Amino acid sequence: MKVVSTLYCTAFCGLKRVASGLAGDVAVAVKGLVDRGETVAIFDDATSRPIEIDFRGTAEEVRARIDTEPETVEAVAKTEPADMDIPAARGRGRPKLGVVAREVTLLPRHWEWLGRQPGGASVALRKLVDEARRVHGERDRKRDAQEAANRFMMAMAGDQPRFEDASRALFASDAEAFDALTELWPADIRDHSRGLAAAAFAAV
Repeated sequence: MKVVSTLYCTAFCGLKRVASGLAGDVAVAVKGLVDRGETVAIFDDATSRPIEIDFRGTAEEVRARIDTEPETVEAVAKTEPADMDIPAARGRGRPKLGVVAREVTLLPRHWEWLGRQPGGASVALRKLVDEARRVHGERDRKRDAQEAANRFMMAMAGDQPRFEDASRALFASDAEAFDALTELWPADIRDHSRGLAAAAFAAV
């Protein structure tokens, strides 16, 4: 059965936005530029992480790889905490579906407290995470939106006037100042930055 990638992204060639939409559509739209040796930067619309696409072959072959094997569209930068990305050794027996084993570093008093909780450390940690997600969900969404906007700005507008001031306005949730500080930026860079920042300002 055909699996279609649902990753939305936006591509820039220099300071111009040249394509936006599903990864397969964007790849086909910019392949001619890539084949001519133009530098094309493609960003995940949700996180603003740069992504890379395998442009070998025809446009149809590029799209087919993305639509049938979405993992061929790869994030260039992955930022998982250093103490959380080491897979734990797999024990005997059938693994529980949906459970991911990773290494966690805690102080002895933390392990002692976890060990006294009903269900043990794993159950207690899951409950703590779920509760934190419930209580701090809005704050986390705002932070994610700020980081996505700032990540794109650093990549594409780092040399634009008042960049640092605009970044501070973003994290200060000052939408009016942000719009004023980005006014002189190239139109496509400015508009994309503002679009990303709008999600952060809406989560105030």
